[in-house]
Amino acid sequence: MKKDGRQVERLQLPFRVAFHISMQSVRIRFWRSVITAAGTVLGIAFLVSVLTAMMIQRNSGAITDPSERYRMTWLVIMSLLVCLVGITNAMLMSVTERYKEIGTMKCLGAYDIFIVELFFIESALVGLIASVIGWFLGVFAVVLLKLFGEGFKVFGWVSPGEVFLYLILSIVIGTLLSVIATIIPAQVAARMPAAAALRVEV
Repeated sequence: MKKDGRQVERLQLPFRVAFHISMQSVRIRFWRSVITAAGTVLGIAFLVSVLTAMMIQRNSGAITDPSERYRMTWLVIMSLLVCLVGITNAMLMSVTERYKEIGTMKCLGAYDIFIVELFFIESALVGLIASVIGWFLGVFAVVLLKLFGEGFKVFGWVSPGEVFLYLILSIVIGTLLSVIATIIPAQVAARMPAAAALRVEV
C-alpha cells in the first residue's frame, strides 16, 4: 500500500502472535474481562440449572408439567439474549478504551483482519472460561438445593453422561455467543482510521 508517496508494508502476523497479544490484553484488562464474562457465566449457569433440574426430575420419576418446561425455555432464551447484548456493550467499551492501541497497530501495518482476529480470540477465550464456570455453578446450585430437599438419593438421579453433555453444550453456546457479540465491535475497530484513532483522547 502507498501512503504519501512511500510504500508501506502490511503485516500478516501468524495466529500464535494474535493469540499471545489477546492473552496479554485479557491479563492487562482483567477486571473488564471479568465484568464481560459475568453475563456469560450467569446466562450459562441459568441454562445448565434448568437442564439439570429437568434431568433430575425426569430420572426421579416426577411428572413434568409441559407448560412449566416451555416457560423455563423462554426464560433461558431471554437470559441468553440479555447476555449477548451485555457482551456487545462491554466489547464496544473495550474498543473505545483501546483507540490508541488499535491506531498504533494499524500505523505499523497491521491488516484490518488482524484487528478483527484479536477481538475474536479475546472474546472466545473469555467466553470459554465463563462457560465452564457457568456450567459448574449451574450444576452445583441445583444438586445442592436438591440435596437439602431430597437427601443423598439425588446423586442416583444425576446422569454423569448428561452432565458432561451439558458441559459441551455450555462451551459451544457460551463461546459462540461471545464471538457473535464481538462481530460489531470488531468491525468498528477494524474500520477505524489509524490517524484518527491516534488523535483520540479517551
